[in-house]
Amino acid sequence: MSEQDNNSKGFIGRFLSLPTDSVPKTIFVAVAVCLVASMVVSAAAVALRPIQAVNALKDKQINILQVAGIYDPNVDVLEAFAAFEPRVLELETGTFTDQFDAASFDDRAAADDPATSIALDNDPAGIVRQAKYVTVYLLRDEAGDLDKVIMPLHGYGLWSTLYGFIALEENGNDIFGLQFYEHAETPGLGAEVDNPRWKALWNGKKLVDENGTLQISVAKTAPAAGADYHVDALAGATLTSVGVHNLVTFWMGESGYEPFLQQLKAGTL
Repeated sequence: MSEQDNNSKGFIGRFLSLPTDSVPKTIFVAVAVCLVASMVVSAAAVALRPIQAVNALKDKQINILQVAGIYDPNVDVLEAFAAFEPRVLELETGTFTDQFDAASFDDRAAADDPATSIALDNDPAGIVRQAKYVTVYLLRDEAGDLDKVIMPLHGYGLWSTLYGFIALEENGNDIFGLQFYEHAETPGLGAEVDNPRWKALWNGKKLVDENGTLQISVAKTAPAAGADYHVDALAGATLTSVGVHNLVTFWMGESGYEPFLQQLKAGTL
């Protein structure tokens, strides 16, 4: 084919006349496949986002039910979760606020928003910013009296931020349970925070002593305050255990829920 005939075909014609295994056609096919695949993945992600959000919310609700000790796999999650009374808590004052709708308030979004969070200078939990408001969940008994309060907490472990809940008895001091619903700690080591045997160690432990001093600890040895304030560290997961200790003591301390717990104990809420 003469150069004049080849030029008369135009760019597309010249491209189509190339051998199938030519470099331009190989690159074209590779790029086209990548574009189509990315469009399919993007479309699927957008289409599945509402389902993922619903599943994430359901998983969170199951964890709240579990840490409160009332989860039953044979009972509908939404039906069981209706037993809780969600309230938005202002951490600084330790009082509930009606400024936000508790059913839709997003704790994580609040922590990222400068209008509803503060940057931390003293940050033992490694969370960088702390929301001024969080959602707590009240569980009442059949008589309408407070039975348990479930509070969210989070902090950095070895590889990831651990998000979870702590359940306290109505006295605001005795721990009923602690568990995490999201983290990326090492399987078989730090991920043992999910081990039922380790989670069971938290039941019955106390936060503060008779003098009101925060004593709860996660360590290899019990503190001077005694076994009532001690949870054994995870074997082979020192840094994750330190992270859990730091996040629990941070959130249960004066920078976290202490103002709320004081009012809870005083019965002023």
